[in-house]
Amino acid sequence: MTGLLLWRRCGRSQLGGAAAHYEMSRQSTFTAAVATLLGATLGGLFLWRSIYAQKRKALKVPKDTCQLPVERLGPLELSSTVVHHSQDLTPLSLPETPKYVSVPSIEKLLAVPAVVVSSTDEFEKHWPLFQKDLDVFPVLGLDCEWVKSMRVSIKGKACAVSLLQMATYSGRCMLVRLLPFRDTQLPLPNGLVQVLRDARVLKVGVGCYEDGKRLASDHGLALVCTVDLRYLALRQRNAVLNNGLSLKSLAADLLNVTLDKSLELRCSNWEAENLSWEQMSYAARDAQISVSLFLYLSELYSEPCLLSENETDFSKLAGHCQGLVDVPFRWRNEGDEGERRRRCRRSTVDSPESGDQQVPDPRRNKRKPLGVGYSARKSPLYDNCFLHAPDGQPLCTCDKKKAKWYLDKGIGELVSEEPFIVRLLFEPSGRPDSQKDYYLTAKENLCVVCGKAESYIRKNIVPHEYRRHFPTEMKDHNSHDILLLCTSCHAASNVYDGFLKQQLADEFSAPQGCEEGVKMLEDSDRRRVRSTARALLSANDSMPATRREELLSVVHAYFCNEGDEEEEDSLTEGRLHTAANLETRIFNEGYVPHGLKVVQVYAERGLRGLIELERRWRQHFLSSMQPKFLPPLWSVDHNHEKYLRKYGENLLVTLT
Repeated sequence: MTGLLLWRRCGRSQLGGAAAHYEMSRQSTFTAAVATLLGATLGGLFLWRSIYAQKRKALKVPKDTCQLPVERLGPLELSSTVVHHSQDLTPLSLPETPKYVSVPSIEKLLAVPAVVVSSTDEFEKHWPLFQKDLDVFPVLGLDCEWVKSMRVSIKGKACAVSLLQMATYSGRCMLVRLLPFRDTQLPLPNGLVQVLRDARVLKVGVGCYEDGKRLASDHGLALVCTVDLRYLALRQRNAVLNNGLSLKSLAADLLNVTLDKSLELRCSNWEAENLSWEQMSYAARDAQISVSLFLYLSELYSEPCLLSENETDFSKLAGHCQGLVDVPFRWRNEGDEGERRRRCRRSTVDSPESGDQQVPDPRRNKRKPLGVGYSARKSPLYDNCFLHAPDGQPLCTCDKKKAKWYLDKGIGELVSEEPFIVRLLFEPSGRPDSQKDYYLTAKENLCVVCGKAESYIRKNIVPHEYRRHFPTEMKDHNSHDILLLCTSCHAASNVYDGFLKQQLADEFSAPQGCEEGVKMLEDSDRRRVRSTARALLSANDSMPATRREELLSVVHAYFCNEGDEEEEDSLTEGRLHTAANLETRIFNEGYVPHGLKVVQVYAERGLRGLIELERRWRQHFLSSMQPKFLPPLWSVDHNHEKYLRKYGENLLVTLT
């Protein structure tokens, strides 16, 4: 009996242990399930927050938006006191959603007919369609035509640009006849003026920078944001350029398109009342081929263009043109070919347009590597050496060469090597007003706009063409307005400087590059006599008698008008040689440089007027370039109070 009870108790204890074990196992499973569910929930929440944060970050404009300096546009109102540094740019508007842009084929692009515009009404009729194209791809193929032969020119002198060709990415082309506007003294269409000076619309072509100079000289048009296609072609290592760098050669080598560049068409009468179909086709093709070459060299023909969420249409195109905006095409040729071209060089009047010239490939030049027209400094600008007065007061910073000059002359003693400090052994002519002076601060050798620490050059904030005419008191020992910029920022700054120069030219009737601003003029009469005499000497007896008599009368009449009594009866061979070597350039008595004329107008208000001009250029630099790394204490009003206190408002301004 006792054994049976013991067996029952043992059985019960075992069953109780199993039940307890089963209960504990069920609780552990439930706990693990809850923990797993909770972990999955937390993981999902964390993943959702990460994705949400990435999307918000993608919608924000990155701090470094300076892929191309020319994109930093818009006024920036800063106080006229000391400039404070700020690493954050003003937030821009949110970009559009990603979009695909398809580029038409070259065949379709060239098949679009051109429209001819001779009045403002005609321009306004077609311009909205061009604006729609520019909203998609802000790029214009551009070219100019003018009479290139003295025989065809009605006025007998260097001819003004007659025709301006513009083509969009779709092939839509407009031929603007400029002379009707000038002859009737009517203003050019505002849309045309604005798009040519718009820094967010690329103007591409061969020799378009030079075309811009002619447009400014002949019609007062400012052309900015130009890109020479020859530079883009040279950047393409895989591009096969067998025939040179002219527009015709690039079209043949890269697009497999043949352009008609016959002399008859190029030198036809572009001033004619009605252009022929051949002329219109020739002119339109040049602009359409230019934009086609840009799209090809930018690799936009290979696949549809995708614009990302934080990318603009302009930045997509400008990214292919880093360092090439508004840079004149320069090349250097050696050997017999260069000598041949120097011998065959013609004047601007008689030469064909720059886009038609057969320019050799600069990549073959071994002596000078291909650049973009800017030569960076080979040494730092700031050595940050210090000069101290005899009593130890800091006077200014200077370069090491100047500091060592005082030591070599025995008029200074070395105080320390690092930093390099020289104490003068004589009393200086002046001392800084306070220890918070611009010239006492150490400066970094980097671009003041983007902070790049290499390939920088000096930038004159007040251009030299104005500063050179300032009185001595305002330009001696003044390095405040010389800052460091990298080559690309320097090029962009020059574009904006062109805006202000054109504005000053309009305000004060001081045009740039026109006859009034040319020191030497070409005398057409002397040129005609010289050409006639050379023709007589080179022809010898092969010239018909009637033609010879006609040319002799031209030379004879010139010497008679000059009061040469010896030539009234006969014309000797010696006189022919004299006529063949005539100097055809004469001094322009009405020559007034653009910079001098502007400074003269401001100088009429005395010292305050010149201070206003200086402040205007400094503020222009701040507003256009938005520099983030200016030296401490740099100010738009630097030294102005000092000038007024030292010289007074009634200072007699003597321009140099």
